Amino acid sequence: QVQLVESGGGLVQAGGSLRLSCAASGRTFSSIAMGWFRQAPGKEREFVGAISRSGDSTYYADSVKGRFTISRDNAKNTVYLQMNSLKPTDTAVYYCAAKPTLVWRLTPSRPNDYDYWGQGTQVTVSS
Repeated sequence: QVQLVESGGGLVQAGGSLRLSCAASGRTFSSIAMGWFRQAPGKEREFVGAISRSGDSTYYADSVKGRFTISRDNAKNTVYLQMNSLKPTDTAVYYCAAKPTLVWRLTPSRPNDYDYWGQGTQVTVSS
């Protein structure tokens, strides 16, 4: 089992920045690929980005590429999502997800690829 707790959401003006954190427990963190997803009201859950278990491979959705950065600190069992140049269309509940894996550079992009989910944190970007 892996427990995930997100934090760092809030209200920000367009063009601003936020950093989300996701703290993991229950399993060796360096054996887990991590992902971020988001879900706006009335929409399906959308892939944002993923980072491999080692942190040396990342993959982003086109909608956030160049604005968002995923990183991880395996010593702190935490993955981060740095969000810059935020837009009102980024408003959503953001979820982190975990995929235990033996594949070193795996960066899954589909919700069904992940085994564990956090409770979500709200991000609201005002215009």
